[in-house]
Amino acid sequence: MADFLSAGEFRNGMTVKYNGGVYQIIEFQHVKPGKGAAFVRTKMKGVNVNGVIENSFRPTEKFEKAEIVRKDMQYLYKDGDMYNYMDLETYDQIALSEEQVGDAMKFVKENEMVKIMSHEGVVFSVEAPQFVNLEVTYTEPGAKGNTATNTLKPATVETGATVNVPLFINTGDIIQIDTRTGEYLGRG
Repeated sequence: MADFLSAGEFRNGMTVKYNGGVYQIIEFQHVKPGKGAAFVRTKMKGVNVNGVIENSFRPTEKFEKAEIVRKDMQYLYKDGDMYNYMDLETYDQIALSEEQVGDAMKFVKENEMVKIMSHEGVVFSVEAPQFVNLEVTYTEPGAKGNTATNTLKPATVETGATVNVPLFINTGDIIQIDTRTGEYLGRG
């Protein structure tokens, strides 16, 4: 039995069937204009079709929910442009391309756990842990006594990604990062 939801119930990350494809809702906004009926403006990323589409729907329009499987897997290593993962229960391994992974692996070290999301056996996304602690491998040294917290400088972390950090952070420090935004949260 198919499960349905209305456009008024949309939330970020939900997946729905629409126009013969499966889409994940990236952004949504409930709009109530002064004149006329309310509507829901959405930005959806194709799961089994390529591309991002933007559309508006009446809040009462119905959509079939798409069944998504989220599986915990361990990130093993990167080989060329392929990322390799292993299921710790079955020891099955899969390799995903940089295109399939997107920016999700920017802050993930080898042996970390991630969520692999698939629809009907087709992997469409990798979800990194929400917060990670990484070592700063390079940043310009902070000036002695400079403790301003609203001024930022770039720092490279052990995965190779660059994060803006306060001036008092030095090479070798462990910092906490929000993987969804790429923002520095504090010392790890």
